[in-house]
Amino acid sequence: MFIDTHCHLTDEYDGGVDAVVNRAKNAGVGIMVCATAEGVDIKPALQIAQSHDNIFVTCGIHPEHTDLNPNDFLTDDVLNNHFVIGVGEIGLDYHFGNQTRDAQIELFEKQIQIAIKHNLPIAIHTRDAEDDTIEILKKYPDAHGVMHCFTSNWKLAEFALGRDFYFSASGILTFKNSESIRENFVKIPNNRIVIETDSPYCAPVPYRGKICEPAFVVETAKVLAQIKNLQIDDLEKILCENTNNLYPKMNLL
Repeated sequence: MFIDTHCHLTDEYDGGVDAVVNRAKNAGVGIMVCATAEGVDIKPALQIAQSHDNIFVTCGIHPEHTDLNPNDFLTDDVLNNHFVIGVGEIGLDYHFGNQTRDAQIELFEKQIQIAIKHNLPIAIHTRDAEDDTIEILKKYPDAHGVMHCFTSNWKLAEFALGRDFYFSASGILTFKNSESIRENFVKIPNNRIVIETDSPYCAPVPYRGKICEPAFVVETAKVLAQIKNLQIDDLEKILCENTNNLYPKMNLL
């Protein structure tokens, strides 16, 4: 059984969520983690989880939504919900400029503080913001979790490894021009890797350019197994154990 540790199931898919879940099961993907990016995603994500016994939720506000106050959405009632296993996705994104840098940092830190209060792991989105991500995490030694869709440099990887973070491989790992990302995942210890689709984005080869969905996470697993010199069945077991350790509220083992 494979686990898609980060997918956006509140988006629209062909046939709806039930069809997506069925296609995932048929592909050998038994569990999905529905991540949120803004406040309005949280209630629908929880409703999806309540309707499917193999879906969990991480609740968070993406750095592009600096106009939102996380305290309005990441309430005790939400984060104590049985289906909520982490806070995410949260972080920093300067890809299109850092005009909102200060607001992004404030939003990121508020959500880290909320996660620490509830002893929940965080799923970090960082894009062209590695140095600030490191400096912020230095301030919060109790923060733990995963580098979602990890495509950053080895400097951040080395720091995050020292903090016992996990690293999630997405479909980007399979792209022809992603050699540096594959090299980093070769160096990351096997007990620190998980996989995701980030669907509906980042569809792996051979589905690149199409709407991504959790069933496609198997293609990323194939490439990850190849570069890690592992049999696919062995990788499957490693990923399941790692995901359980990352998100203990799943209680898979």
